[in-house]
Amino acid sequence: MAAPVNPPRGMRDFLPAEKAKREHALATIRAVYRAHGFDEIEAPALEEVGRLHAGIGGDNEKLAYSVLKRGLTPEDLGAAANSGDPLALADLGLRYDLTVPLARFYATNQAQLPPVFRAIQVGPVWRAERPQRGRYRQFVQCDIDVLGEPGAIAELELIAATTDALAALGLDGVHVRVNDRRILNRLLVTWGVAGDAAPRALITIDKLDKIGVPGVVGELAELGVDTAGLDDAFARLASAGWDLLVDPPAWLDADAYGDLLALRDALPAVDLRFDPTLVRGMGYYTGTIFELAHPGSASSVGGGGRYDGMIGRFLGRDVPAVGFSIGFERILDLLPDASGEGAALVLLHEAGVPAAALLAAKREAQAVAGRVRLERARKNRKGQLDALAAEGFTAFATVTADGLGEQRPLT
Repeated sequence: MAAPVNPPRGMRDFLPAEKAKREHALATIRAVYRAHGFDEIEAPALEEVGRLHAGIGGDNEKLAYSVLKRGLTPEDLGAAANSGDPLALADLGLRYDLTVPLARFYATNQAQLPPVFRAIQVGPVWRAERPQRGRYRQFVQCDIDVLGEPGAIAELELIAATTDALAALGLDGVHVRVNDRRILNRLLVTWGVAGDAAPRALITIDKLDKIGVPGVVGELAELGVDTAGLDDAFARLASAGWDLLVDPPAWLDADAYGDLLALRDALPAVDLRFDPTLVRGMGYYTGTIFELAHPGSASSVGGGGRYDGMIGRFLGRDVPAVGFSIGFERILDLLPDASGEGAALVLLHEAGVPAAALLAAKREAQAVAGRVRLERARKNRKGQLDALAAEGFTAFATVTADGLGEQRPLT
């Protein structure tokens, strides 16, 4: 018996209909982003391993794929084993998101970019995840970022462009959860969490939807946090919403909640919901954070935030930056299966029709229907037409030695 020839776990092949659906969705998203003034760039899939493990990627750094150095000797392997450094044998790694590569890209090319740069990035990323529904080891991200703009207009443009893109895809019912890392940092201070414990506490709070309040409180206790009353505090925060900002508590960062209220007032058509327990797991966020939610998905379908400190690590000076990423694979699961390519025609022909006549008929049909396929007619005509309709074709015609016949709908 032949061995299975499946792709690696967590990675997928895409058949033509699936690929057409993906490309149609990507084209729609790109068109909306460009209409909002963003420009597409491309960076390599590989980055230097030190950049990918600089302590700014959160738990994703643990999931990064590393690439072995070339020309390693047995002595190198032995020295690496004795060093205790898991990255001693690697000099490159596959990107686990598009934000760290963008920061490096900007630092490299900033002299050729405008003072405020609006970037589109679309491409695969890789993480050594445990594969499950909606979570893959290779998947596509669709990011837009605004670099060089410190004001709230950057967040406004990102939220408007992203929600417009989802509307163009026909996806209704999306809402945007918003918070600010400055609010979370002040909250941690009121709980006596500071120093090295703060980032770990944020990672714990980010698990709230997975392990619940008891699980989060238990992990915070292990970090040395005084958890007396935290169960009630989380319950109040989770249900407060915008009401928390009507009469804000003393610990709340005034600049942060002022910015959030300005966002809400400037986006009346967007279902914007304030969630003071929203964290976003990445360590590089410094201000506003946001996440897309849809009733058809148990997990978020996108997210992002402000990361003003990241580019400075590569450039030597801080550059304001904020980005929003659509969870493309999860969005696709919520869309209908139609490819969206429009009219597509199949030309059925019997054996014996000269090749020149077939090509002439195809060129004639292409002048009317942009997508045309030649296919030999089969005995089971109904089964053949049903299969073609399932692939997204909408009409067919026959080709004989006398020329092209009349077009007829497939269904």
